[in-house]
Amino acid sequence: MNMLKTTVLMAALMGILIAIGGAVGGSTGALVMFVVSLGMNIFMYWNSVDMCLKAYGAQEITREDAPNLYDLVERLAKRAELPMPRVCIIEADEPNAFATGRNPEHAAVAVTTGIMRVLNYEELAGVLSHELAHVKHRDILISTIAASMAGAISMIANVAQFGAIFGSSNNDDEEGGSNMATLLATAIIAPLAAGIIQMAVSRSREYDADAEGGNICGNPLYLANALEKIDYYAKHGEMPNATPATAHMFIINPFEGAGKRLANMFSTHPLTEDRIARLHEQASEKGITTV
Repeated sequence: MNMLKTTVLMAALMGILIAIGGAVGGSTGALVMFVVSLGMNIFMYWNSVDMCLKAYGAQEITREDAPNLYDLVERLAKRAELPMPRVCIIEADEPNAFATGRNPEHAAVAVTTGIMRVLNYEELAGVLSHELAHVKHRDILISTIAASMAGAISMIANVAQFGAIFGSSNNDDEEGGSNMATLLATAIIAPLAAGIIQMAVSRSREYDADAEGGNICGNPLYLANALEKIDYYAKHGEMPNATPATAHMFIINPFEGAGKRLANMFSTHPLTEDRIARLHEQASEKGITTV
């Protein structure tokens, strides 16, 4: 199902770019954008993982760099019956984490320095188990592709908006006005399309990853406590380099704080309170009452 969703998203990106090319340059523009979109799809499939990691300055580490973190990921990956993923650290005070990759054999798990400081060992195990659950459920490909697509469309929208503002000053005839209207329409529609692509990532995937993560780490309350802490910091801080295009990849939406309401409209995360309540129910069903 996730592979089908990814194929649909790639086809949607081609359709959006071809439509933009046709609106701006007619049949020639549509043909050019067809070639561009085809190249973008191929490039994103093979390189979107590194693009997402580089966007946040994530540095891959070895066992020698951070033995406790590396050993924990290795132990949990074995419990989840997954190949060992790449382990990366992001220099950021805000606690958060995400997983990326095109399949379990080419997956990476990234955590911030803040999450390693704020969470205890069991809570960190809960977070890493959640991210490994995304790998196990093969959510990571569609999440990574959606992030790359949303970023690409947003970039195109910015270029179109720039052209509409500065290109119109040198062209006052009827054709110039038509071009300006087309560029303005592109600048408005493209961000909406990016939002739709992000919304294609189902919110239910977080509930499923929470439940599986609780099974992997052995105690759903580890993850419940971790989510409560991460949510607090997300509401009272701001993660550097975070963008709405990649917000859906994190365990908690980095735009939870006040003043980020537009970004929250496109959030693919359920309410943290609901996630915590479900984890407590899962723990109760297992007869677990304490961490």
